[in-house]
Amino acid sequence: MKNDMALPAAPATSATQEGWLKTYYFTRAGFSIAWIALATIFGAGFPAIAAALLIVYPAWDALANLADGQRSGGILSNRPQAINVVVSLAVTAAIAAALPDMHRVLAVFGAWAILSGLLQLAAALRRWKHSGAQWAMILSGAQSALAGAVFIHQAGGQATPSIATVIGYAGFGAFYFLVSALALGIKALRARRG
Repeated sequence: MKNDMALPAAPATSATQEGWLKTYYFTRAGFSIAWIALATIFGAGFPAIAAALLIVYPAWDALANLADGQRSGGILSNRPQAINVVVSLAVTAAIAAALPDMHRVLAVFGAWAILSGLLQLAAALRRWKHSGAQWAMILSGAQSALAGAVFIHQAGGQATPSIATVIGYAGFGAFYFLVSALALGIKALRARRG
């Protein structure tokens, strides 16, 4: 009797992988836009909702990286995403523990933005040779690391940070994910025409 469970999964074709990445990037952009809208509407006047949004942001990143890693050859063979899942889950717990002290929350966000930005940069560089159109993810990773350093600096300041500080960071993330999805779409369209 043939044991189908023992057979390795067929490797994803380049077109299939690029289709997944396009959907993934659009989904990440959509989530960030929705998060920004909720943070803008409820962040200032509803501290409990702002706290929940601050906790949800890195938790979503962990879930998204897990899904991407699994769809891109398995999470264990995608080390940057695997590490990012663990880091984002740890940051989710650290933010929950740091609340309501926004100085500490922003410091945690800053450290996370640096590390997750560098991991995103590493994942984009790995994908460049297979999928292409990763320049926006490379820029996003570098900018995330830079924003993290700014967050850590602001966390030590006198002014009390708020969720509004993170809204700009999420906005840039949404922009880069959207650009990446569109770049992959244009690349696929050119390939079909060429």
